[in-house]
Amino acid sequence: MRFPIAALAFSTLTLAATPALAGPPFICHAFDLSGNPSLPWSSTAAGWNNPDPAYDVSKLTADVTRLLTPSMPVSARMETLRRATIYASRDRAVANTLLKTLEARAKANPADANALFDAGFLTEAYGQASRVYEWDMLDGRAKEQWTFRKEPVGTGVTLIDAAVALNPPQAADMRRARSLLAMK
Repeated sequence: MRFPIAALAFSTLTLAATPALAGPPFICHAFDLSGNPSLPWSSTAAGWNNPDPAYDVSKLTADVTRLLTPSMPVSARMETLRRATIYASRDRAVANTLLKTLEARAKANPADANALFDAGFLTEAYGQASRVYEWDMLDGRAKEQWTFRKEPVGTGVTLIDAAVALNPPQAADMRRARSLLAMK
């Protein structure tokens, strides 16, 4: 009789100790880079919105396309695109160029799961970023600089699903990324 009560108490405490994730998952939560290079990021403050103030956003599209190599793991792709979304939020023209570039790459390479995933993830990240005001996640200068006000046209879910359907070696990681959309 004591064992079931102890097991119940342990499982209750374990579940209660599980951290709750708040905020849109594609922009609020850092993903593991696993030692892979990514866009520069400030280490001076904690939180989701810490771009390096010295980074030249005009280089964003070139830097992102250079970083997203075929061998880059899904979690590192996600972190690079999460950072790109936050940088792009400060310059609408750069944001549009980056999205169009990744969409064009996916369209030109419909059998490339990474290209499909990248375009889909970025579209969904932009969509989540467009609701930052709705969720009142910014203040001060950061709020003034944030340019995303409406969701991009189209859905990234379709592209992520197409990437998974190709059954690449990283399909399981792409499915896990896709499952995060249920949390938004």
